[in-house]
Amino acid sequence: MNRQLIRSYILLVAVAILLFTVPVAFTLTKQLRDDTELSVKREADTMALLLGNGDRISCEALTEVAEAYGEGTPGDVQVTPTESCTPDLPAPAPGPALTRAVRHDQPTTDWGSDFIWGDRLTITVPAQGEAAVRIVYSTSDMTRRLWSIWGFRAGLAVLVLGAAAAIGAYAARRITAPLRALNSMASRFSDGDLTARSPVTGPPETQTLARTLNQGAERLDTLVASQRIFVADASHQLRTPLTALRLSLDNIADGVDDEFVREDVEQATAEVVRMSRLVNGLLVLARAEAKVTAAEPLPLKDIVTERLTVWRPAADERGVTIALRGSGVDGRPSVLASPGHLDQVLDNVLSNALEVSPDGGGITVRLESAAGEVLMSVEDEGPGMSDAEKSRAFDRFWRGQGLTGRSGSGLGLAVVRQLVTDDGGTVRLEDAPGGGLRVCFTLRAAPRAG
Repeated sequence: MNRQLIRSYILLVAVAILLFTVPVAFTLTKQLRDDTELSVKREADTMALLLGNGDRISCEALTEVAEAYGEGTPGDVQVTPTESCTPDLPAPAPGPALTRAVRHDQPTTDWGSDFIWGDRLTITVPAQGEAAVRIVYSTSDMTRRLWSIWGFRAGLAVLVLGAAAAIGAYAARRITAPLRALNSMASRFSDGDLTARSPVTGPPETQTLARTLNQGAERLDTLVASQRIFVADASHQLRTPLTALRLSLDNIADGVDDEFVREDVEQATAEVVRMSRLVNGLLVLARAEAKVTAAEPLPLKDIVTERLTVWRPAADERGVTIALRGSGVDGRPSVLASPGHLDQVLDNVLSNALEVSPDGGGITVRLESAAGEVLMSVEDEGPGMSDAEKSRAFDRFWRGQGLTGRSGSGLGLAVVRQLVTDDGGTVRLEDAPGGGLRVCFTLRAAPRAG
C-alpha cells in the first residue's frame, strides 16, 4: 500500500509539472524564436533600405553595417549587387527565395527545419532595383539557450519529483502506520499470542477497526482460557477412572484361573487401553486447536535426533532401522513452531511408520533446507496407501491397518495436521520410492539472527 500511495503522489506531481512547466518551456522557446526572427529581419530591412538608396554614402554605410553585424552576431550578410551599389559582400545563391524577393518583392524566412529550427536561419528581404539582402544567421547560440531552457526545467522537475517521492514516502508511512499496527497485531495473534492488542490510533475508521479487533481478541482469549480449563478438567476426570479400571482388570486377571474368563478380561483390558489412547489423542487435539502457545525458533535437527533416540529401542525389537539423512542435517536448520508441537508430530508419524513397517525394514527421516522454509519427510517401507486412503488419512477416527494387526485410534494424522498447520506449515502424503508411504512436511524457517 505504501508503494501505491507513493506512486500516486509522484504521478500527481508529475502531471502538475507537465501541466505548468512544459507549456512555459514551449512559450519561452517560441518567444526565443520569434524574437530572433524579428531582430534578424529588422537588420535585413535596414540594410535593404541602404541598398535601395543607390548612392555612394548609403553603399559605404551598408558595407560597414554588414561587417559590424557579422562581427557582433553569428549572422552573415549577403547582398545582390546593383548598377549603382556594388558592396564588397558575398552575393546570395540563386533559388526560389531570392526569386520571390527580387521579382515578386516578397520577403522569405527559412528556419531550415520544420521541427523548432535547423542549423541556420535564412531571411531574404527585397530592395529597390530588383535587389535583395539576405542574412544567414547561425542558430547554435539559440540551440544552447534552448537546451538551457529545457534542461533547467528538466532538472527542476527531477528535483521536485525526488522531493515528492520523499514527502510521499513519509506521508504514506504516516497514513499506513495504523494499518501496520493492525497487521502486526493480526500476525502475532495468528502465531498464537492471544495477548496481542493493537493501539487505537489513526483516522476514525482505523480506530473503530482496532477497537473491534481488540474486543474480539479479548473474547477469544477468554474462550481459549475456558477451553484450557475444560481440557485440564477432562484430562483429570477421564484419565483417572480409566487407569483405575485397567488396574482392576489386571487384578481380576491375576486372580482368575478360568481360561475363558481370563480371555474376556484381557479383551476388556485391550479395550480400556484403546480407550485411553483415544482419550489421550482427543486431549492432544483439543490442546492443538486451542493454540495457546506462540511459535518460536526451534532447532529442528536436535528435536528429530531426540525423538529418533526415543523410538530406536522399539524399532530395534523388530529389526527396523531408523536413519536421518538430507542436506539439512549439516545445516542445523531452525523452524518456527510452538514448543512441544514437533515432538508430538514426530511421535505420531514415527509410531504409524513403525506400525506398518515389516520386520527388518527401514524408516528414513530427511531434512532439506529451502528458501524461507524447511522440508522434512518420513518414509517407511510398508504397504503404502491408495489415493482414496490418502484422501481420508487426515480425517478424525479414520484408521488404517498396520502389519502388526493392531489399529490406532484414528486421531494420529489428524493431530499431526492440526499441529503443523497451526504453526504455519503444510503436510501431505506421497508414495515412497520402491513402495511405502512418505509423509512430507513444509515448515517455516526461522529468520537468522543478525
